[in-house]
Amino acid sequence: MTKHWVAPRFGGSEVLEYTDTDVPAPGPGEVTIAVRAAGMNPADTKHTRQGDAADLPIAIGYEVAGVISAIGSDTEIASGGGAVGDEVLAFRVEGGWSEALTVPARDVFAKPASLGFPEAANLLLAGTTAADMLRVTRASGNDTVLVHGAAGAVGVSLLQQLRLLGARVIGTASERNADVVADFGGEWIAYGDGLEDRVRALVEDGTGDGVDVALDCVGTDEAVDVSLALVSDRSRIVTIAAFGRAEADGIGAIGGAQPESKAFRDSVRQRLIDLAGDGDLVVPVARTFPLSEAKAAAELLESQHPGGKLALVP
Repeated sequence: MTKHWVAPRFGGSEVLEYTDTDVPAPGPGEVTIAVRAAGMNPADTKHTRQGDAADLPIAIGYEVAGVISAIGSDTEIASGGGAVGDEVLAFRVEGGWSEALTVPARDVFAKPASLGFPEAANLLLAGTTAADMLRVTRASGNDTVLVHGAAGAVGVSLLQQLRLLGARVIGTASERNADVVADFGGEWIAYGDGLEDRVRALVEDGTGDGVDVALDCVGTDEAVDVSLALVSDRSRIVTIAAFGRAEADGIGAIGGAQPESKAFRDSVRQRLIDLAGDGDLVVPVARTFPLSEAKAAAELLESQHPGGKLALVP
């Protein structure tokens, strides 16, 4: 028996329960991971708010890092090899807020030694989402890119991946997060009234250039309206939150459940792990919580002001 967190009914952090569960032995093509850190993402509790009652109770958590405690016969992990005692990370999984879990080996990768368990457990959901946004907008090093919500987890990954491309990046954030945007290679600009004019003044400053790509991580009307005003080609605007506006205004909207996005995100996992291992993709972790305190951690996550990534540590 092991402990894990589930949503026995639909709702947010308030419905979560810490319960016992059996961890099945791994069969061929499977790996059991003793969890050292479980990543936390807004999607973890968003997907428990509604759905099919037949899916209840819902096990929480999409990504973990830990140590292989058992491996099925004739099985290799996604990065090759794999043995009991190896340090690994896994995404996308179900039920990551757990002391241990058995998962498909195709979703398990060797953890770079340079990456801590909390950082490794928070790398891939945000990182693959950011990479997918760059894919659909065809962002390149020749572009000026506006990132709405640049100090959030996806925003910070976008800043770093765009910096590697060589693009000019302008990132919206609150004043208290201005240094975060700058530290990861962006030019900070405050959101709020007058955002369009401030962006125009910053990008045009005598050069005549404009914004080529807009990436919305927040889903506000302001973010969409400013993107539409500044980017002439709507195929180069994408949101991960404003799905209603995307349909109404003809801009891109992506999610991990979309088949094309899922396939792409799975395909870039190893590349992102390699970047993180080389120090080119950093995951800022604000705080860790004991696994038993996941409800308090989820409340902080839902406040939208965690100040960085959160991790649960069994």
